[in-house]
Amino acid sequence: MELLDRYLQAVKRHLPWERQDDIIAELRANLEAQLEDKEAEMGRPLTKEEAEAWLKQIGSPIQVAARYQRQQYLIGPAVFPTYWFVLRLAITWGAIIYSIAKAVDIAAHGLGAEAIVSAVIYLPWVLLINAAIVTLVFAAIEQVGVRYPGKCVPFAPMAPAWSPSGLPPMGVDEANKPRSFAKASAEVIFGFLFLGWLLLVPHYPYLMFGPGAWYLRLPYQLAPVWLSFYWCLVGINIFELTWKIVDLARGAWQRPKSRAKHLSMHTLSLIPLSVLLAAPDHMLFLLKKPEDAVTLGGALASANKGVHLALTIALAIVVLQLVWGAGKMGVEAWRNRVAAMR
Repeated sequence: MELLDRYLQAVKRHLPWERQDDIIAELRANLEAQLEDKEAEMGRPLTKEEAEAWLKQIGSPIQVAARYQRQQYLIGPAVFPTYWFVLRLAITWGAIIYSIAKAVDIAAHGLGAEAIVSAVIYLPWVLLINAAIVTLVFAAIEQVGVRYPGKCVPFAPMAPAWSPSGLPPMGVDEANKPRSFAKASAEVIFGFLFLGWLLLVPHYPYLMFGPGAWYLRLPYQLAPVWLSFYWCLVGINIFELTWKIVDLARGAWQRPKSRAKHLSMHTLSLIPLSVLLAAPDHMLFLLKKPEDAVTLGGALASANKGVHLALTIALAIVVLQLVWGAGKMGVEAWRNRVAAMR
């Protein structure tokens, strides 16, 4: 029965990976026995509508998989994917906003190395507070949804709306669905448009900064290192666009975006950041008129120091993301190797 196979495939995605095969084999035997009893009782095979109603009575794939979890979670498997997404978002943006705010504060007040060290030390506490708040909110949603599923339908994550007919076909992973030709073509078209826009920016700064292009009238100017940074960005975009064009020409556009490709693009993003951080004497901005050094030298030094700090933190975040992604790839490869040996 294809619908049952699709149902079991959906259940398997939420099971502990090392026990998936054993659990699915046991569950399949039980469900097939139930199905045979139902069909024997009715004297005929179930219709599609009857089969869907039967599976809905059993429960959603997430609910069924939750029965095989080793322990009760503070945040259950039905809520965890959303919780994990929101947690990563909160931590990432929390780190970015905190870093920018501290860099601006240090630059504006001309603070020294002690303030920089203090800001770096306090960063983990800021992220921990953000994580704690997100965790408490989702734990409350989990408990309310479990205890009052009827009264708090919007907060009942353990009983989400679902339909057996909406289950993905056999062999299709929802997280790695093949791309359509239209989507792949659109990526190439928008890639060309973005590259064209990027090449026009040096001649028409308004395209990037909008009304903020007024900075051109300030007594400061960008250091020559920014030109190298700009051409690194152009090179990375050309590389990515070429990759997409080759995939389209080879007919490989149906393949979902691989984690290896994502990591390689992340690795390339380290180049422009490293170029800025390697600027001589950390001079990212210069004075248009050297004679203004007496009155504006202090502000210039603070701005260079603050931006350099922000870039250092951004580089650290990208490196951590790369390490995390590489670790996930290694864990997946190990799991696949273990599964193949069983």
